[in-house]
Amino acid sequence: MNKVLDVRKLSKSFGGLAAVTAVNLHLNKGELVGLIGPNGAGKTTCFNLLTGIYEPDKGSISLHRDGQEYSLEKRKPHEICRLGVGRTFQNIRLFRDLTVLDNVRTAMNRTVKYGLFSALFHIGSYHREERELIEKSMELLKIFELDGKALELAKNLPYGEQRHLEIARALATEPALLLLDEPAAGMNPAETAQLTRTIEWIRKRFDLTILLIEHDMSLVMKICERVYVLDYGMLIAEGTPEVIKNNPRVVKAYLGEVAYA
Repeated sequence: MNKVLDVRKLSKSFGGLAAVTAVNLHLNKGELVGLIGPNGAGKTTCFNLLTGIYEPDKGSISLHRDGQEYSLEKRKPHEICRLGVGRTFQNIRLFRDLTVLDNVRTAMNRTVKYGLFSALFHIGSYHREERELIEKSMELLKIFELDGKALELAKNLPYGEQRHLEIARALATEPALLLLDEPAAGMNPAETAQLTRTIEWIRKRFDLTILLIEHDMSLVMKICERVYVLDYGMLIAEGTPEVIKNNPRVVKAYLGEVAYA
């Protein structure tokens, strides 16, 4: 299989406290992989390292796309996004005072070809490209059944729909690798079941590779092909969901504390 992400000996400390220590992980093209562990295990820190919010102390992060290999360790978040890494956040980070449509449309700016002069005076290719952006944005919103609320402010959406909008915005950046940080957090069972189906569908529809942080073990065990387990910033296990849920070390560190099916 073609490797999309290759992480080797990734480490990060804050004030002498090790948050992530020598973590190795990889994702092959088209995989849906889980990253689990207790609160404070270093999961979100890993995502922040992968997306340039933090710079690693040690280790390498390589993204493979279109036959090219890109080192991500010293790149800024916007550069990593442009290379094809999209993400959502544990705490929703929408543009709350923009419309649902504009939240998605702003994420498509990397595809815009018109210049500042055309944007200021609305000439040249401005109108054509803006129409195309709106059409593409509405297509994404339709996937999440948000097209009927395109002109509403993002802050007025119910919590579950805000989660969906954040995923739609991440997809608008046209990622090859999508990082989902606890997408089911705060959702009820019906919303989680719908989200599970949506994640499986968008992976196929957009030819995505997905790395998923999630505490809902029923979701993880159902849709992930492989699972990595972190504890105190160190990788303690990796394997199929069946292998993970029967690993004594994982059960002791984490699974004994959570419910899963």
